[in-house]
Amino acid sequence: MPGLRSLAPAKLTWYARRLQSMGPREVADRALTVGATAARRVTGDREPDDATLLGRADPDWAALLGDFRADTGRPVLLDRDTAATVAAAHPGAVKELLAAADRVLEHRFTFFAHPEAHYPGPIDWSYDPLSGVHWPDLPSHAINHRAGHGDPKWIWELNRLQHLPWLAQAWLLTGDERYGTEALDQLDAWITANPPGRGIAWRGAFEVGVRAISVLVALQGLADHPALTPERYARAVRMLAAGARRCWRDRSKHSSANNHLVGELAGLATVAILLPELAASARWERDAVAALAVEADRQILPDGVGAEQAVGYQVFTAELLAVVALLRRLRPAHVPAPPDGTLLAALGRSAAHLADLVGTDDPTPRTGDDDEGFALRLDPAPTREVRPHLALAAALTGLPAARRAGTTDLTSAWIATRLGADSRADLAWEPGSAYAPDGGLVILRTGRRRVTVDVGPLGYLAIAAHGHADALAVGLAVDGHDLVGDPGTGSYFAHPQWRTAHRSTRAHATVAVDDADQSVMGGPFLWTEHATVRVHGVDLPAGRVDAEHDGYRRLPSPVTHRRVVDAPPDDDVVLVVDVLSEACPARTTWPLHPDLTVDERADDTTDGTTVVARRGGDAVLRILTAATAPLTGWRLYGGDEGAGELGWWSDRLEARRPCWFVGAQVAPVAGPVVVATLLAAGAAEHVDAPAIETGADGTVRVRWRGTSGPRETVVGAP
Repeated sequence: MPGLRSLAPAKLTWYARRLQSMGPREVADRALTVGATAARRVTGDREPDDATLLGRADPDWAALLGDFRADTGRPVLLDRDTAATVAAAHPGAVKELLAAADRVLEHRFTFFAHPEAHYPGPIDWSYDPLSGVHWPDLPSHAINHRAGHGDPKWIWELNRLQHLPWLAQAWLLTGDERYGTEALDQLDAWITANPPGRGIAWRGAFEVGVRAISVLVALQGLADHPALTPERYARAVRMLAAGARRCWRDRSKHSSANNHLVGELAGLATVAILLPELAASARWERDAVAALAVEADRQILPDGVGAEQAVGYQVFTAELLAVVALLRRLRPAHVPAPPDGTLLAALGRSAAHLADLVGTDDPTPRTGDDDEGFALRLDPAPTREVRPHLALAAALTGLPAARRAGTTDLTSAWIATRLGADSRADLAWEPGSAYAPDGGLVILRTGRRRVTVDVGPLGYLAIAAHGHADALAVGLAVDGHDLVGDPGTGSYFAHPQWRTAHRSTRAHATVAVDDADQSVMGGPFLWTEHATVRVHGVDLPAGRVDAEHDGYRRLPSPVTHRRVVDAPPDDDVVLVVDVLSEACPARTTWPLHPDLTVDERADDTTDGTTVVARRGGDAVLRILTAATAPLTGWRLYGGDEGAGELGWWSDRLEARRPCWFVGAQVAPVAGPVVVATLLAAGAAEHVDAPAIETGADGTVRVRWRGTSGPRETVVGAP
């Protein structure tokens, strides 16, 4: 850690909170690394000499390049024969790839929702032309990426070099030497500008690991390009070896060992597998793959949910595991080992859960953070979506549900072709309801409707870096369209106020007590107190979920929030009953998709509220609310003045669209408070506000009418 006297008060506060999230072993381990880190702040990393690198002082780099070109002892992903097969089967995707490669030839780059950036001359790998920020030429450990001088995510994305595989594919697909020459020139320039351990590109072993995958896959595709000389190959190998050492030495540990650790280990394993001539490759691969097998079981839970409680990071983590499993399988004369089975099992159970989640036409819930990360970027699509990921998983695992729910892109096409995998959909698979008890997600699906209920933990490990305060949040999708959903991530670094709002309880379809968050934020990627969910029961055939969380027990007047969701499979109406154990000011929130408008006329009374949401003029959702306390409706649209940072929907990182947040507010009264909300798809006119009765023993009865007739939901005494 830097000297405390040099830190601003806000930074001191962050360090204090971060320290509180560490256990004694982590504190001791981090203390041991302080001296080594301080030394590297001055000197940077030292690149290993050839004797250390290869076990001999004067290697024959021409011969080593010859082995690389001949694929001696290593697997092959990008090659000319496979390129021809992929091109014949996917001409539209190839056309899009070549257009993306042409933009790279012009030094044009687009990341996240930011506008396109253009380098009219040579690329300055430390310069962000959108913000005008030039990151300093310092040892990487001495660079404070949180200083607020530009968006480090943007410059890291550029330096991941994930556009190089596009150029390599374009060379293989067209034979146009410009693509390969540009790729190798850029790599050469990058190595010159970014010596190991120096500059923003080396800030963190995670970035090093992800970049290694891109560089090596691209190099393999360019193996027979005339511009790849022994000298260039030697420079690239030295850089990659230095990065591999860093991936292991500086790997994330303890409360930081989330997807970053998987990226670091995957990068290390990729270097070891594709560069077997390195003296340390056998050890690196053994250690990295063994550690990845452990992380596969930790970070992909037994029910297939990602431990980070973030769908985007689940896909990213699963694909990092998939890259290593793929390369090992493609290696000549590969003999499967136990770690291979562990990696593929994790990929398979993750894919099975994701297939349950998206079915054949449902939208992807955007639970938790999503930074649009790619493990292997062969397709030029701007974001990594679940369905193309499922096609990749199907190629590796053969999972029928993944084949049925997946959609082929260039990444999955290359992999399926190399593996000779059957990409045909298994039409026998049909999605249904599902409950993932480890990850805490309930999927209630019937006909055209999908309801999701979040009964899981806040996130992974002590800091839960990528979780949102969304315990007991409900999602509703009908006919393949979100009606009520998660408004997304917003921002990481560029707009701190967006980040705070999009992680908050009020931004999710749950209940906020006294407008407080269920869990306590300690920083942009740190939670210091976690709400814990207790599940009372899940009945999939009946479409019922009953759970509570303790996040508001910390308040001066402690409150428990219990939520029962009743989504009968034979009805278009969903009932949500919220029981707050004590008198408290509270509000329900229902974030509506930006495509929906809300009728201006409000039907608000002291007994209930009614909101009608429309798409293109057609009523698609009617929300009716009743409560045992004085009740008023509230509506907020992100485009209005005074909306603050709520009322916005983020489809992409660093972009937002205004949307409606609607709900009801209840005033504190004596005793428990009950709020009952009907979500009526299609806005059926005959649906009336629910009626609530409370018994002396604490039992709650809610009478309501659905499309199939009158119903009663009973919530037992706490």
